Amino acid sequence: MNEGQRSLNDSRFDISAIVQGYAQGYFLMAEEAEGSLSWYSSRQRTLIPLDQRFRYPRSLRRILNQNRFTVAVNQDFGAVVEGCANREVTWISNELKEIYFALHQAGWAHSFETWQGDRLAGGILGIVIGGAFIGESMFFSIPEGSKVALVRLVERLRERQFVLFDAQMMNPHLERFGAYIIDSKQYKDLLRQALNRQCSLE
Repeated sequence: MNEGQRSLNDSRFDISAIVQGYAQGYFLMAEEAEGSLSWYSSRQRTLIPLDQRFRYPRSLRRILNQNRFTVAVNQDFGAVVEGCANREVTWISNELKEIYFALHQAGWAHSFETWQGDRLAGGILGIVIGGAFIGESMFFSIPEGSKVALVRLVERLRERQFVLFDAQMMNPHLERFGAYIIDSKQYKDLLRQALNRQCSLE
């Protein structure tokens, strides 16, 4: 995937500048766990469909029908950030964690969570701007926890009239749920539509 890169510089904790960066179609990444942050753009963007194209395995439907998990928003934002960053190779640096917390405190970054009893089963970390949910990462600590979170999040975004669910980059896991790729121009057109809406995840 071809990517463009811009230095984050000293504005990294300027919340309005960070939100504006996402609103222009950029996203933040660190080269490695302790690497410096940069803004990235891409000629292609992966979306999770919010229409009939969204799908999931039949085996997951059985789990959903069992109501094994409950869902929550921002019940344990910090644990979701740590869960997303806790892997062998991560682009979520300590600096980026701090930015997510700053965005969360300002009302932009959210965690959509699944719980099994009092145990966090999985979660999706994302940024909400207008009618756009920009997914940053996801994790699970209990099998199927993140998959159930994805299905329930799509349902929530549909209910709240969101325009798009941006997953940034394609992988085989997302492809199983109907994720598809659009070019940069299509993405920016949809993003402009999304910015004209006022949607809430909670």
